[in-house]
Amino acid sequence: MIDFAATKARFRLPQGIIYLDGNSLGPLPEGAIQRAQRTIEKEWGEMLIRAWNLAGWMDQPRRVGDKIAPLIGAETGTVVMGDTLSIKMYQALAAALAMRPDRKIVLSDTGNFPTDLYMAEGLIATLSRGHQLRLVAPEEIEASLSDEIAVLYLTEVDYRTGRRHDMARLTAQARARGILTIWDLAHSAGALPVDLSGVGADFAAGCTYKYLNAGPGAPAFLYVAPRHADSARAALSGWMGHAKPFAFELGYAAAGGIERMRVGTPPVLALAALEASLDIWDRVDLAEVRARSLALGDLLINEVERRCPSLRLVTPRAHAQRGSQVSVAFDGGYAAMQALIARGVIGDFRAPDIMRFGITPLYIGEAEIMRAAETIEEVIVGEVWRRPEYQVVNAVT
Repeated sequence: MIDFAATKARFRLPQGIIYLDGNSLGPLPEGAIQRAQRTIEKEWGEMLIRAWNLAGWMDQPRRVGDKIAPLIGAETGTVVMGDTLSIKMYQALAAALAMRPDRKIVLSDTGNFPTDLYMAEGLIATLSRGHQLRLVAPEEIEASLSDEIAVLYLTEVDYRTGRRHDMARLTAQARARGILTIWDLAHSAGALPVDLSGVGADFAAGCTYKYLNAGPGAPAFLYVAPRHADSARAALSGWMGHAKPFAFELGYAAAGGIERMRVGTPPVLALAALEASLDIWDRVDLAEVRARSLALGDLLINEVERRCPSLRLVTPRAHAQRGSQVSVAFDGGYAAMQALIARGVIGDFRAPDIMRFGITPLYIGEAEIMRAAETIEEVIVGEVWRRPEYQVVNAVT
């Protein structure tokens, strides 16, 4: 059994704050402070450039990827770190399209995170080979699978509503039609069990600053199934993805396996913080975290519906169909969220009217959920959100 009080103690949480925004930016793990300080002072400060060899900086992307692999059901040696989620999705999509030259359709849904769609649009325009991004409603994905589709390109958990796709079912149906799959795990990794190898996914990518608590702008990860590892084409043929980067050859030759998906110089300080953050998971059963998340989500849903009937639940009630957040729709949602934040309950807002509350059992329990529900009632029923100071829209919502 997980001692959730002990896991909470491993995070630096401001006194008096109920933090329900770990689905957007995880809090600071205490271990990351010491690890980053060691990297700066002992490795960079004392070893200087020798740290690439002596401190293992060069191997960080693969080593840290191997620590993430168990959290997403990936085989050892199939995950590499670096760059941003947008870049990793671009790489995966470019590789997948090259593997299906006779098919021109990329299928995604209208609930997908916009930047994934932007990257697809940009790649399609760059290729200029007649590809098309086809968007359908999330519930229409299964019926839209056909032999003309090259790639199924989805985010497992919807960033707005918390609705969850059935990865196993959709991947199996896609494979039966010769469709390659790319899964965005931004709202899955560290929130719920994922089994990329078991379901037969082709590619997946995710960020590490949400449920993995690696810090703002932390590097993303990319998964390539072993059957594609030595043939997937690296569209961004960076120095670090070369078979012999320090031979300084003028022509590009891709490295073997997942290493070919490296692009630029590893962000050493960010990877150090991430590596320390991942230590928390060494003694944590993700299935138990998931069960706890669902129970806490149910508690928040029940309390909010009882106290604030004007809020409309948009997150699925069924456990199998939701991620690790609770989202409600409210016309005054932005102002209401600002009022909540002012009272120490931090969630966030997504246009046009969604208030999001992340459920993160490593540092949130029943007491925090109940206090959050009481504060939501105060803000909504008491119409506190109508005050002028909460109507001012910030750059980040």
